[in-house]
Amino acid sequence: MTAAPAAMAEILDFEALDGWRDDNHVEALVAFLRTCDLIDAPDWAPICAMAADVPQDDASARSFFELFFKPVVVGTPPALFTGYFEPELEGSPTRTGRFQYPIYRRPPELKDGTAFHTREAIENGAIAGRGLELAWLDDAVDVYFLQVQGSGRIRMTDGTVMRVGYAGSNGHSYRSIGHEMVRRGTHSMDEVSAPEIAQWVRNNPEAGRDVLHTNPSYVFFRPISTLDAADGPIGAMGRSITTLRSVAIDPKFTPLGAPVWIEKDGKRPFRRLMVAQDTGGAIKGMQRADIFYGTGADAGDAAGRIKDGGRLVLLLPIDRAFAMLDDG
Repeated sequence: MTAAPAAMAEILDFEALDGWRDDNHVEALVAFLRTCDLIDAPDWAPICAMAADVPQDDASARSFFELFFKPVVVGTPPALFTGYFEPELEGSPTRTGRFQYPIYRRPPELKDGTAFHTREAIENGAIAGRGLELAWLDDAVDVYFLQVQGSGRIRMTDGTVMRVGYAGSNGHSYRSIGHEMVRRGTHSMDEVSAPEIAQWVRNNPEAGRDVLHTNPSYVFFRPISTLDAADGPIGAMGRSITTLRSVAIDPKFTPLGAPVWIEKDGKRPFRRLMVAQDTGGAIKGMQRADIFYGTGADAGDAAGRIKDGGRLVLLLPIDRAFAMLDDG
């Protein structure tokens, strides 16, 4: 993790975390255990080993976090919290009259870190007809938002369900189409939400397609057959993430696998211990997190309406927390 300057980091006591004692710390511990063994730093290994032996009651779980971690605020609140989810969509393994919009496998010539065809070029056929089509959907807007979410479940016409996950991108930076709509004057900033964007693009297909193309970033997918139906999608650490316990963060400032205390304000505020188990192209900065809301339409509706302030607090091993201040 990139060390933040001392002026941008503050160590807190757990008593300073709003609602800390009221959370379900067992749920947070279970989510932490999913990926803690993947944290590639020597000071995390003994903590992970001890976590596996913590009794599954809230007092013991809370004591574990209080004993081995220090809360650290990196950056200057307010934070920006958004939400994401795993869509459930209708699809076909072949192109039909209804299913006209492909999602693609990763092209073999694509190299990480280099720019490939833009979204506009790909949607205009730059890689069509090469057998890279993984599935066909019935809505171009669903294709776009599936890429934004990075994973999904596709109910095929033969009754099977295909789980798909992120397989790479075309190397172009993500650009917010919400900001583009505000720039063009179709919406004000407080009117922009995922449901509103989707509805506007569907109602204005020509202008909507043009707006979508202002985001040159394009995501490729791979089929995932190793997950049970109850499992969440695969996150950036290569394991299943947990509804309302996993967040996507900027790994330049927050270590993947670290517990993070979320104090989200807004219309539906909550205080919850979560785990940094994912990343996202639009998730940049110290006080920035994308909250995973689960699978399906209800989760999508909840996630799409989140654009709230609050505070993000890292839980770091004690020596690492104090070293962060020393490094400044």
